[in-house]
Amino acid sequence: VQLVESGGGLVQPGGSLRLSCAASGFTFSRYVMRWFRQAPGKERELVAAITSAGGSTNYVDSVKGRFTISRDNAKTTVFLQMNSLKPEDTAVYYCNAHRDSYENYWGKGTLVTVSS
Repeated sequence: VQLVESGGGLVQPGGSLRLSCAASGFTFSRYVMRWFRQAPGKERELVAAITSAGGSTNYVDSVKGRFTISRDNAKTTVFLQMNSLKPEDTAVYYCNAHRDSYENYWGKGTLVTVSS
């Protein structure tokens, strides 16, 4: 199983980034896909989730209206479009594939830094 995140980097406040997570080694279309983040000195938090067929999404309150999660099951990739970025969005962002407590996989993360 592999989850490989990309698209992180340095961006100014108010800017945008699009994160991607390429998945392989499991049946992608059967898994809920999630993005978590962990800021320095803080616990990892769930940012966004999307159901296996992509019909339902949910977000942590702090990113509602700014972030959009989507997926392409044909390309086994999940995305996180992040707009109107704020300094408090600075964190390592992790991709997660979840089906149950035994089938729960993580990527290595990509760093997003929002700073002027």
